[in-house]
Amino acid sequence: MDSLFIFLQHVVPQHLLSRMMGYLAELRYPLWLKNWVIKQFVAHFRVDMSEAVEPDIEAYVHFNAFFTRALKDGARPIADAPVVCPADGAISQLGEIEGGRIFQAKGQYFSTIELLGGDVERAIAFKDGDFATIYLSPRDYHCVHMPIAGTLTATCYIPGKLFSVNGTTAENVDRLFARNERLVCYFDTEVGPMAMILVGAMIVAGIETVWSGQVAPPPATPDLRDYAGVPEPIRLEKGEEMGRFKLGSTVILLFAEDAVKWQDSYQAGTATRLGEALAALD
Repeated sequence: MDSLFIFLQHVVPQHLLSRMMGYLAELRYPLWLKNWVIKQFVAHFRVDMSEAVEPDIEAYVHFNAFFTRALKDGARPIADAPVVCPADGAISQLGEIEGGRIFQAKGQYFSTIELLGGDVERAIAFKDGDFATIYLSPRDYHCVHMPIAGTLTATCYIPGKLFSVNGTTAENVDRLFARNERLVCYFDTEVGPMAMILVGAMIVAGIETVWSGQVAPPPATPDLRDYAGVPEPIRLEKGEEMGRFKLGSTVILLFAEDAVKWQDSYQAGTATRLGEALAALD
């Protein structure tokens, strides 16, 4: 079954299927169908709607409005720690970047240079640093927040494939995260440079940031934007929302060498919750 699943990942029209799902997720009518789909999703994934600002599923104008729902104040307290979890979900992998190579799963690696779209100069800053790959769980809150305060210096949209992101594809699709569509966001922080990579996936209908709105899917060409030295710098505090997925995927954090030390309690498969302590300063 795994072999069949991987085969289908290669032959299905990934972008067409994902864009169609994006269109359907924005439909407002018929109301009964929209409400039924959300109700089934809540029941299947056991979504805790008591945490939402709006707990009534019929109040959401479409599925994407429900999926990117806001939480009540205090639903995700931000820990008094140097670096906190940026999202609900689970650790896919985390550890050291070894000579510019990032561990994916079970013998699979990809390079930092590939992940950052071939930007050798920026990749050098993370050559022997640390990474954390976090898969966003469908049942939980699906926005991405800042793990540490930072000032935005650049972004780079990188077009690519849209393989599903899960344990099976991580183990069987070569260089998965360096091949999928993604948005790289660079920040200056108190511990040096940090990169946050929002990775697209099959049926992910879009990637948004709080400063520029929807970034993906745009025309399928790379888009590098420089924010260093702008008249009004974009600074986000720890715990502040920075982006979101319309349907979910993965966020990857990169830090420079000797910047952070991951909490010992985290390993592959460990559940994460937005705002919990993730790392100390090294």
